[in-house]
Parts: sequence; structure tokens; C-alpha cells
Amino acid sequence: MSLPPLWTNCNDYLDGMSTIVMDHGGTVDKFIGDALVAIFGAPVPQPDHAARAVACARELDRFATDFISHGDAKEIALGITRIGVHTGPAVVGNIGGEQRFDYTAIGDTVNTAARLEGANKYLGTTTCISVTTAEAAEETNLRPVGDIVLKGRSQPLRVFTPGEPGPAYLKAFNALAANDTAGARTGLEAALATPDADLARFHLARLDEGDTGSHIVLDSK
Repeated sequence: MSLPPLWTNCNDYLDGMSTIVMDHGGTVDKFIGDALVAIFGAPVPQPDHAARAVACARELDRFATDFISHGDAKEIALGITRIGVHTGPAVVGNIGGEQRFDYTAIGDTVNTAARLEGANKYLGTTTCISVTTAEAAEETNLRPVGDIVLKGRSQPLRVFTPGEPGPAYLKAFNALAANDTAGARTGLEAALATPDADLARFHLARLDEGDTGSHIVLDSK
């Protein structure tokens, strides 16, 4: 008996995403609804786990975009795929009870990655990478989004999204971080004609609402 189209296409999507994770040496932790949780650096240590995670995130984003644009998502209303990447310590192993357990990862690092995934919806991005991961991966081809205070946190975390920032946007962001509102607006308006237009529009909207600086507080996950 064949599966209904909804199941078939959903499985095609998750199969493609899982394959990418494993191709980059990651471990597929679990599926939660239409979400996939992956970890790097376990069960086998990987000195370059952060770099692997960033490279994987880039390919996941490309695959998800192509999956929709090429019509592979027919029969299902597949929304935007959002990705969160964070690096840090976690408890990893067989976790559960005597009758049922799963190999999984738990802890603040995992929770932060999940919150970064959700932050994309507010920020207008598809991939959020923490400064912790960016530094561990020695990754420079990233655009700064803001100093984000995630839901349930009190300290900001610098967040990036893939792509090399243009000079106009980078200058504008540095002005934002320095609370130079006039300089930031000038730079952001110039960045509207560049590939950084998405981030420029986001920050210009913030300035129009009276929200200055690079410090962004999120009230929801």
C-alpha cells in the first residue's frame, strides 16, 4: 500500500535534510513534528564540529529552498525552513528510563540553538548562527544581525546569518552597535541597493519604531 502524498513528500523532505546532516558528519538526534534536531561532535569527537555545523546549515538552507522552488513540496504546505546553530557543552548519551530511552543531547546549549531557530521568524532570516559557533568555526563569511536577548535570557548573544556583508551594511551595523543612529540610518539606506537589503530593511524598520542600537530583546521563542 502506497503512502498518501502528504506523507511521501514530507518524508522526502526529511530524508533529504537527514542525508545532508550525515554527509557532514552530524548525528540526527530526533524528529519533532516537521523539525529535525542534529548534533555534531558526538558520539565521536570532531575537532572541527563547529565548522561542520555551519557548512551543514548552509547546505540545509539551499536544499530547503530548492525543495520548494522545484515543486518537490507539492501536496503539502511547506513553510520556510529555519535553522539555529549554537556551540557549547551538553549532556549527550542514552537518556530516559529503564523501559524507554533515547540517545540525545540536553542542556542550555541545545535550548539556545532551538531559540535561535525560532528567532529567525522575528529577524526575517532563515539561519541564525551564534557568535560562539562563528568563533569556534573561525567563520568570517557571516553577516551580523544583532545582539539578541533570547526568550528567557538576560544577556545578549551576537547573532550572524550566512553571507559576506557588504561595506555599506557593515558600516551601518557598526554604527548601530555604537548607538550612532544617524550614521546607521545613512548606511542602512545605502545598503538597500545591495544583497544586504533584507537586513537593512529590518533595522530601518526598528529605527522607524524608535528601537535604536544593535540590542534586540525577543519576547517569544
